[in-house]
Amino acid sequence: MLSGVTQIRETPDVRLPRRPARPARPARPPRFHRAWSVAVVTFVTIIGAAAFASLPGLLIEPLHTEFDWSRGTIGFAVSVNLALYGLTAPFAAALMDRFGIRRVVAVALTVISAGSLLTVWMTAAWQLVLYWGLLVGLGSGSMALAFAATVTNRWFVARRGLVTGILTAAGASGQLVFLPLLSWLVERHGWRPAAVTVALAAAAVVPFVWLLLRDHPADVGLPPYGAPAFVPKPPPVPGAARRAVGALVRAARTGPFWLLAGTFAICGASTNGLVKTHFVPAAHDHGMPITAAASLLAVVGVFDVIGTIASGWFTDRFDARRLLAVYYALRGVSLLFLPMLLAPSVHPPMVFFIVFYGLDWVATVPPTIALCREHYGDDSAIVFGWVLASHQIGAAAVAFAGGLARDVFGSYDVVWYASGALCATAALMALVIRRRPGAENPVERLESQTLNGS
Repeated sequence: MLSGVTQIRETPDVRLPRRPARPARPARPPRFHRAWSVAVVTFVTIIGAAAFASLPGLLIEPLHTEFDWSRGTIGFAVSVNLALYGLTAPFAAALMDRFGIRRVVAVALTVISAGSLLTVWMTAAWQLVLYWGLLVGLGSGSMALAFAATVTNRWFVARRGLVTGILTAAGASGQLVFLPLLSWLVERHGWRPAAVTVALAAAAVVPFVWLLLRDHPADVGLPPYGAPAFVPKPPPVPGAARRAVGALVRAARTGPFWLLAGTFAICGASTNGLVKTHFVPAAHDHGMPITAAASLLAVVGVFDVIGTIASGWFTDRFDARRLLAVYYALRGVSLLFLPMLLAPSVHPPMVFFIVFYGLDWVATVPPTIALCREHYGDDSAIVFGWVLASHQIGAAAVAFAGGLARDVFGSYDVVWYASGALCATAALMALVIRRRPGAENPVERLESQTLNGS
């Protein structure tokens, strides 16, 4: 009996061969790489979050009328929002390395929704600073361009410049979608329904992010797009704050960091701080209806998409430093002409300015990210977060200074001229940035991508 049992137990080992182990890595990436799906999810997420960025310029006149708050006071709340948007970004990039992109983005959208909704019940200026400045600023900082840089760095090796341009353009697309609607709501029903709309838009994106966004290509068993081999998912990095500060300390010892931070501060001053915040009230000062001025900003969003994607394509092919110099120089020239173009109605020269400025609006982002990647490698997303912080500090300074100048001088003209001169300075600074020794030439990179068939 015992021997029979022994034979029964031994027989399966002889007759049934072992199935080969399932490979942990795919032998060949699929025809449609999952990275493009992640890019689409990221694009839509940034569009939803961009709704809140469309509102500050529309709030200045209604809040001034209802609460009799000065434009400088309202501009200060917007400046807190813009500053925190930038200062939060590097820590958010480190938190994404620690807890994952999906968790950080979902929490950030929830905070944005809560902050925007709470403004409906505010009665004092400090509440505007707390709700719109602090809460929405912290949430939006976690949804900043460092988010796009993190996704691009993890999921793409080839076509990084193009994808960066597309994701950067998502913010402009959100402005395009929401700005006409929000301006109509403000004019017809007041600013509170517009704030509720922003809160609902941010909240609606949360389940979309949680279900569809993935942190790393290794989560789905794929190499990054354009990579020759599978890249294992790195372990979570503890000490997000320590890593963010450490990356800043290392970068601050190099010249390119200060040049990039300086040029990007001027970029923020001349876009988010000046045009996005003060164009609508400035046009209204000249008799233009708020809805017409807001529609012009929406047109900026249309051409911003085109210009930013084109800039990403150019960044894959040309020297990023020279691109930045051209972008800033052209922007400065256009701002010098703007005071002469403001009028009660929309006329062809104003339309030309809007188209021209839209093409240049955030075209600076892809070459700036490319230069951060060139000089700072694995820390590039966090370093770009600090560069973005300077962008928002510049924006915050001009958001406040623009409102203050309007209160003191009765017009925005001095701010337009000063910003034009700053853009000329940024063009010169961009040309001073040195190429890192051994860095790959854009032409060589393009040839390498072509040979790899990516």
